Amino acid sequence: MTDRSNQLGEFDFAGDDKVVPFQVDGLDVRGRAVQLGPLLNSILDRHAYPPTVARLLAEAIVLTVLIGTSLKFEGKFVVQTKSDGPVDLLVCDFATPENVRAYARFDEARLNEALAAGKSSPTDLLGNGVLAFTIDQGGFMQPYQGIVPLDGSSLEDIAGFYFRQSEQIPTRVRLAVAELFDRDEGGKPRHTWRAGGILVQFLPEAPERMGHQDLPGDGDDNGEYAPPEHDNWTEARMMADTIDGDELTDPLIGTERLLFRLFHERGVRAYTPQPIYDRCSCSRDKIKGVLSGFSAEEISASIEDGTVSVTCEFCSTTYKYEPQELMPA
Repeated sequence: MTDRSNQLGEFDFAGDDKVVPFQVDGLDVRGRAVQLGPLLNSILDRHAYPPTVARLLAEAIVLTVLIGTSLKFEGKFVVQTKSDGPVDLLVCDFATPENVRAYARFDEARLNEALAAGKSSPTDLLGNGVLAFTIDQGGFMQPYQGIVPLDGSSLEDIAGFYFRQSEQIPTRVRLAVAELFDRDEGGKPRHTWRAGGILVQFLPEAPERMGHQDLPGDGDDNGEYAPPEHDNWTEARMMADTIDGDELTDPLIGTERLLFRLFHERGVRAYTPQPIYDRCSCSRDKIKGVLSGFSAEEISASIEDGTVSVTCEFCSTTYKYEPQELMPA
């Protein structure tokens, strides 16, 4: 990782769709921050989700890219919810080092019923279930999966709990999503989405952390940590908690300016931003490979108007095949 500068403002700002790693030496913390714009619109617009569903998926996308861009291997990082609510599935798939795709599944009738009853919170829409974090390095490596319950907590809190229990690293996550209504260059009304997030972690090797054996995951503390009144992690966490949602999504503030506002008195250092892209890994050959495992009866049952059509749930691309190219030899 190349250090761009010790002084924010002496280099070009990252802008949208780039994750900015940072470190605050004075607090023994590191982290990553991001603002999403065009990438987020590209994903959400192709599915035309109801606003409440779009917000849930946008938060999950931000969380996925914050964690996924920290991985140092070729593979995939997947965040997935599975629950009994009107929005029963969220899937965000990050392929290192830079490609993300995502989709949501929901029951329209149940969603409308919930909204009519005034039940629009994430707890109401997701219901009870689990949130899974999956790391797949491919090859002969066994995938790793961490599962935490959906218990009414926000994605911010669930992510913090995951890191405390699985990685034994005190972590604070902040996420925000915003809808913008303005006019385009031609004066026509325009609706766009923005989202932002920041992930702050107490360095495992920090002297202060090494001096406390009661940090989450270090003992029988059930994930609870009560640090001394003025320790670095308490200060860093309190700073992260002061962030307003508008600050995370406002393009006029930007990621580096936000980091400077939060941590400049403690010596924040930003690194080269990591661009991310809305790219799906599906292809005609990959899907054909899946269909080749179907029986002749299953292929025949899938024929409509003389062809077999498959639409990717992530990117909405439809692939059409002639039945004869899929039939078992």
